[in-house]
Amino acid sequence: MSRAVALRLGAFAGAVVLAFGAAYGIGSAIDPIAAADDTSAAPAHGEEMGGMEQTAGTSEHGGHESAGQLPGLAVSDAGYTFAPAKTSFTSGTQTELRFTIQGPDGKPVTKYTKTHEKDLHLIVVRRDLSGFHHVHPTLAADGTWSIPFTFTAGGTWRLYADFKPAGHDSTITLGTDVNVTGLYVPVPVAEPASIYSFDGYDVTLQGTPVAGNESELTFTISRGGKPVKDLQPYLGAFGHLVSLRGGDLAYLHTHPAQEATAGMKGGPGITFATTFPTAGTYSLFLDFQHAGKVHTAEFTVKVGSTGTAIVPPTAVPTASKTPGHAETPHGH
Repeated sequence: MSRAVALRLGAFAGAVVLAFGAAYGIGSAIDPIAAADDTSAAPAHGEEMGGMEQTAGTSEHGGHESAGQLPGLAVSDAGYTFAPAKTSFTSGTQTELRFTIQGPDGKPVTKYTKTHEKDLHLIVVRRDLSGFHHVHPTLAADGTWSIPFTFTAGGTWRLYADFKPAGHDSTITLGTDVNVTGLYVPVPVAEPASIYSFDGYDVTLQGTPVAGNESELTFTISRGGKPVKDLQPYLGAFGHLVSLRGGDLAYLHTHPAQEATAGMKGGPGITFATTFPTAGTYSLFLDFQHAGKVHTAEFTVKVGSTGTAIVPPTAVPTASKTPGHAETPHGH
């Protein structure tokens, strides 16, 4: 069963309806490992260096995270706090996601430095790593961020705010959980594969990821059996890669070395240099823009201490479709 189809089963599936209560509060500085109801559905899969954004293998974060703590695991860091207006929602109903980033003075931050063309990047994903969204909310004068959003299924969802306060020397990534009431159907993480196919696109992955060292990963995009050579710039690059480690959902937002400006064309390959902090299983989400639309391909990658080469198939299938989150609306 595909991850997206499972999210859509709704009333047709004989699953457990979970009414999440206040017992799953979000106030702690370090959020707990995923709740048992969500993580039991997914094998522990590694996530790249949490919340740490890298460009060509270089982190933009200034190492402010607590000793031994990876970015994206804390609701507060470097004096800044991720403060959602509410933490309980209902699945299938459009709502307004509203939150502030509170600064060291306890007041909402109102001024930011753009990173990759945006003041803030918001990542939303369920704790079993289904339903991935990369969106960009709107900032009000009082420091409140907001965006219309529909949670597609019940469960515990993880929110990541990736931003750079004005005057701050590095990017910060904070994470917090929200609880969504509704039908909960566990969605297993896909097995590792070197190709992901959806909507007529085939994306292959090649590289040798290894824990603790910089790894080069290349994604090659084709459509209808032909290489895509006219990728469009999206947020200042031809691709964006978010990697999440299973269990704790540590976060890494990686961009390719090549910047992209209006009018440029890229592809078929997009190469990223990134560092996986530990061995484990990681879920990778690649965003790219083609023909005026942002698409997302997802991969599961096992990372070891010595490195195992990921080799794409010699013959890429044409216009195939791999079940997965690409069938789920993303709201880029």
